[in-house]
Amino acid sequence: MALAITPLENVGVEVSDFDITQTIDNALKSELVSLWNKHAILVFRGQNIDPKRQIEFSRIFGPLALHPLKETTSAEYPELFMLVNEPEKERYHTASYNGELIVGRLDWHWDLLYTGKPNRGALLRSVVCAEEDGLTGFADMDKAYAALDTDTKALLEKIEVAYCFSMNRRHMRYVDLEGYEPGPHSPTKPADLNYPDFPDVAYPAVISHPATGRKILKICDQFLDRVVAPHKAGLCNDEAVDLLERLVAHIRKPEFHYFHRWNEGDMVLWDNWNATHYATGTKPGVKRVIHRTTIEGDATLGRVLETS
Repeated sequence: MALAITPLENVGVEVSDFDITQTIDNALKSELVSLWNKHAILVFRGQNIDPKRQIEFSRIFGPLALHPLKETTSAEYPELFMLVNEPEKERYHTASYNGELIVGRLDWHWDLLYTGKPNRGALLRSVVCAEEDGLTGFADMDKAYAALDTDTKALLEKIEVAYCFSMNRRHMRYVDLEGYEPGPHSPTKPADLNYPDFPDVAYPAVISHPATGRKILKICDQFLDRVVAPHKAGLCNDEAVDLLERLVAHIRKPEFHYFHRWNEGDMVLWDNWNATHYATGTKPGVKRVIHRTTIEGDATLGRVLETS
């Protein structure tokens, strides 16, 4: 099976002339993993398959992780996480953005960042598409790092950044709050949605990708809080804040982004050690079903900050 590779807008590639229902031999598996490591974001279109086949395909890229929330996991396929717009749950994820109600918007983030051991990656497959909106964005942080100037790269080698888990979006210091108003049922603390209260974690501002060795800018909007001990890098606190503001503005540049508009049967595989992702959300009441499988991470990239 010869694969055709087409660059997506800005980052990532589309893999075509590919039929997931056909036998995938070891040579093709190796090629797919190499493409994933190289491009971070792979798009496959028109793959109308069942959950069993999605799970089998996902295992090409590593062992699968089980999602801890059983109510969102398939009873028949415990490796399958189901993202479903449901009226009863929508109220907790509805907020106003510039006067418009949106369900399920998520800022740029890495999955499990707040544990210090992010997932290796994940595969999303569209089952029911939103009639409008419902896009998923992906950002290549390898390319974001490469675009920095030499002096900034040198400075970042001396820096750790702290991330603080929060359910209250107003308490996330570096997300874009312009035009944002929480909904009446928006959570204000982790316990509101039965989440644990995760401790703060710290990451090097630049990491080496465990599989490729490439430099990755470890900055994202969600949960970003501060530079750890900025004086060790010769910065005062004001300079550290200015630096994070500059880096957040940098990673928001469209040249590092790809936004996927879903069609039924589309699959997107992303490398969570490299790429951050973003959900635009939908209007209330819009039907949408995404099936997700998650590739387990075997590398600890951050450290839990002691509270004592």
